[in-house]
Amino acid sequence: MLGRLPLAEQLDAFRSTLGRNEILTEVMARTATLDLPGWYVTAGCLFQTVWNVVTGRPPAHGIRDYDVFYFDDSDLSWQAEDVVVKAGQEVFGGLRAEVEIRNEARVHLWYERKFQVPCPPHDSTESAIDRFAATTCCLGVRLEPDGEWRVYAPHGLSDVFNLVVRPNPVLAPREVYEAKAARWKKEWPELTVLPWPAGPPA
Repeated sequence: MLGRLPLAEQLDAFRSTLGRNEILTEVMARTATLDLPGWYVTAGCLFQTVWNVVTGRPPAHGIRDYDVFYFDDSDLSWQAEDVVVKAGQEVFGGLRAEVEIRNEARVHLWYERKFQVPCPPHDSTESAIDRFAATTCCLGVRLEPDGEWRVYAPHGLSDVFNLVVRPNPVLAPREVYEAKAARWKKEWPELTVLPWPAGPPA
């Protein structure tokens, strides 16, 4: 089982598995041309590609969109982010997938309105990835200028290969985790979904 391999071998298997999703590798290649600060392709398109390959499904099965995060705190205006979004629309034109670009330096400005919990400002793209509702989501991959892959995986890769969904109760509320997990379980019934941790006794 890939989840029981030594870490270096897991990393090789991770790159090889993601490489089977041609849409994902094209998103990575096109994103690199935008030269965004601290960028990563992240979240669902990564772990869902792994789930698909491990369970014998087509690599892009069930993937709704491809998330690109970057971090630029030099201008926190919506207009500055929109310039990047529009540039991305040009770069990703003709691709058979939706790509969503988001400046993680701005997340604290809108997060509470959307999720009803305050979000401290992120200080990097990595710190934003750290705060996903499930540890399974905490992944980022990008192409470096020399063509090498940079992989950010603060919780490792074993759960991803082993089809385990584990809560990450550092920011997102319980209902966000449970809604996402239920949707994933419906699409990939082989998943093992771990419960949100119980709160302290009243």
